Amino acid sequence: MTGYIARRLLASVPTLVLISMVVFGILALAPGDPLGQFAANPDVRPEVRMNIRHQLGLDQPIPVRYVKWSTAFLHGDWGYSFASRVPVDRLILQRLPTDLWVVGSSYLVAVALAVPIGVLSAVKQYSVFDQIATTFAFIGFSLPTFFTGLLFIIVFSVRLRWLPFIYNVQVTDPLGMIKQAVMPVGVLALFNSASLMRYVRSSMLDHVGQDYVRTARAKGVVQRKVIVRHVLRNSLIPVVTLLALGLPAVFVGAVITEQIFRVPGIGSLLIASIQNSDTPVVMAITFVYAILVVLFNIVADVLYGLLDPRIRYG
Repeated sequence: MTGYIARRLLASVPTLVLISMVVFGILALAPGDPLGQFAANPDVRPEVRMNIRHQLGLDQPIPVRYVKWSTAFLHGDWGYSFASRVPVDRLILQRLPTDLWVVGSSYLVAVALAVPIGVLSAVKQYSVFDQIATTFAFIGFSLPTFFTGLLFIIVFSVRLRWLPFIYNVQVTDPLGMIKQAVMPVGVLALFNSASLMRYVRSSMLDHVGQDYVRTARAKGVVQRKVIVRHVLRNSLIPVVTLLALGLPAVFVGAVITEQIFRVPGIGSLLIASIQNSDTPVVMAITFVYAILVVLFNIVADVLYGLLDPRIRYG
């Protein structure tokens, strides 16, 4: 197992290098300039702009800038933001707790809802409960998060006035933090639990009709034990793999939701940095997301092997 993990980590290095090169090249060639705010200001002379550009290293060729960035990144130096001149790692760490609270909570809620509902839908196939759960699942992953977010704001903030529609990071009391996180967590949980619930239901149905299930029932095993000990255990093997792969995607997909509710997370920082052509911040966030995707792919493969004894890693 250790050898397999080591080989996968080594094999992921070229992938990460290629991703970093592509992203850096796109950002370097994209229209826009971090010094664009000075272009329309007649008080800022051209030589001043050239001096700032030289200090930021923007006057160097793209390959040279990439080598300098990657070398510094490997040594733990993520650079400074062009917009605020604050270290990039400090900007990300400042927003990480909010991301973990909102996005992490939404993922836990999605899993807590999707797994039992998916199991019950499979056990009660074509029942009223199954039809209702299926309808809500289709609605959940058919509606985009920006529409669901605006709908939540209209209902719970404007009409009922139960919840604040703008996230305030200054709120520290537990009740206030929960109230302002309810809507963004709900929007993300609804979207993520819908597809996961259908996947759990489909995986359960694939195993319900297997021979070992019929054999257990023929031996007189109670229905609940058949479902829990046999069907559910085998059905959750691919589901656990999906959960590991889906966790990085949840953080990436939360960008729109964070914009709607003004959540000061990493996603909103990414959008602001793209608008300001803040290359160091965009590169750091994008590359961290890429690392998470690669690592959780390895975690998913390892979990699959641990849960399924038929899998052997050479």
